[in-house]
Amino acid sequence: MPSSTSISTSVRRYLPALLLLLTVFGPISMDLYLPALPALTSELGAVTSTAQLTVTACLVGLALGQLVAGPLSDRYGRRGVLLIGIVAYVATSLLCAISPSVELLVGARLVQGLAGGVGIVIAQAAGRDVFTGERLLRFYGQLTVIGGLAAVVGPLLGGWLTTMTDWRGLYVFLSVVGALLLLIALTLFPETLPAQQRTSGGFARTARDYRLLLSDRTYLGAVLSQGFVYAALFAYLAGATYVLQGIYGLSPQGYALAFGLNSAGFMVAGHLAARAAQRWGNHATVLAGTALAGLGAAGLLLAGLTHVPVGVVIVSLFVLACGVAFSSPPATTLALAGYPQIAGTASSLLGMVRFGFGGVAAPLVGVAGAASILPLGVVTLTCLALAAGTFLALTARTRPVRETVPDAVLVAQH
Repeated sequence: MPSSTSISTSVRRYLPALLLLLTVFGPISMDLYLPALPALTSELGAVTSTAQLTVTACLVGLALGQLVAGPLSDRYGRRGVLLIGIVAYVATSLLCAISPSVELLVGARLVQGLAGGVGIVIAQAAGRDVFTGERLLRFYGQLTVIGGLAAVVGPLLGGWLTTMTDWRGLYVFLSVVGALLLLIALTLFPETLPAQQRTSGGFARTARDYRLLLSDRTYLGAVLSQGFVYAALFAYLAGATYVLQGIYGLSPQGYALAFGLNSAGFMVAGHLAARAAQRWGNHATVLAGTALAGLGAAGLLLAGLTHVPVGVVIVSLFVLACGVAFSSPPATTLALAGYPQIAGTASSLLGMVRFGFGGVAAPLVGVAGAASILPLGVVTLTCLALAAGTFLALTARTRPVRETVPDAVLVAQH
């Protein structure tokens, strides 16, 4: 492991914080402009479902970006791939800001997502490069927490910025964030994957690695269940702004506060998940988180079937977000702990499924227009039922604590 050889003690002290920071520019691309989505829809003369394609395009880009960046980082190292991704992110954020039509904006958002996915996959893979065991689980819990922090800061900051600028100004702000991250990465990010530990063999080797991963029932169960869980989460992200602002009349700032409350719960649940997994085991914690999210989705379905106060909707969204965060760290550990030698590839497939499933689910919540909560309830509850069923079906016959297998044994098996 490079943690004991090629990375100095001083670098290791700040590396976790730096890796957590690298996860920001993907999620913040989603969250910052959500309070301005209705205004964007109106200015560009788009229908609700078409405007929501700007969310979908970013999600699909985030998925595909991870799928490409992960294997490339296994072969060429983490640092170079990361720097290229951040530069592309800055450029495409500026392109979003000047887009004259919703169609061009959707295309620019796709490329912005491709670039934003690089930070997510590099953070997960670099963490696997330098951490093992319980420290790895805690790190993935911290990743979930920082994702929640970005979700808190993003809408709150977006709601505040909408009082001073329009949605185009929000994309200019994103380009500035990307430029700052580029400067930090250039200065502080070390190479965590030494040359002697990188893969070789090009596409054929990557294909073999994917076959290895897809033949592992525990890995596949964790990945697919997380895909459905995150589909519910991104359906919430795409639909909540229309529900809370359009149906219940909250202002952009009021929506940002409600969203910030839910995201704070996301952070707390992500922090508690690592501790729970150490006590209950990863499998049980994944199922508990999925069930909790399903309870929140059931509340949204109830709101779609009958009129309920706005507080019920906000609490349901809160419970859903907490459940997603509770399932994420143990599922990520189940997926990645056994593959230190191809951490980038394993992480890329996990990220691709999470964001890809989310990209499919997000526009479904707008099929009935902006005046109905029912599609949001149906989509989220269906996704979470599929998450639980998939995880149980694929992991029922596997070892309950797979991540305790020594890395050296798994490397030798590979």
